[in-house]
Amino acid sequence: MTIAIGDKLPAATFKEKTADGPVEVSTDQLFKGKRVVLFAVPGAFTPTCSLNHLPGYLENRDSILAKGVDDIAVLSVNDWHVMGAWAEQSGGMGKIHFLADWDAGFTKALGLDTDLSAGGLGVRSKRYSMLIEDGVVKSLNVEESPGQATISGAATMIEQL
Repeated sequence: MTIAIGDKLPAATFKEKTADGPVEVSTDQLFKGKRVVLFAVPGAFTPTCSLNHLPGYLENRDSILAKGVDDIAVLSVNDWHVMGAWAEQSGGMGKIHFLADWDAGFTKALGLDTDLSAGGLGVRSKRYSMLIEDGVVKSLNVEESPGQATISGAATMIEQL
């Protein structure tokens, strides 16, 4: 079953690289009592993710936060080393959270996992964005094709805020 608007997010713990090394971040820490934009990508450093999806959120960060959003996070089924390197390379370190769902546990609990083994990637996240208020999904935008970042992009999210 796929998570839907009005559903509460499942509990999970992610890893995130900080200046002091990796830290564990729980869904409660990220979402409890907050309004957060979460977007997910099939893989850090992949073309659509790095050239289209992530840049839109970084470029529009201030506009999104100005609309009453407390935080922005990107999630991928990668390890924290990869997500940390992507944060540094993209200039996003310290601007948004780069969350490693290393075992796809959260992604599977949402029902937003996809098997990209045919392309050598294994189980990954579908590309999506969502607005979360106090741990509850308020909007959900899932791409039909992992190579597209239109309905899950920053422009669509800004329209929904």
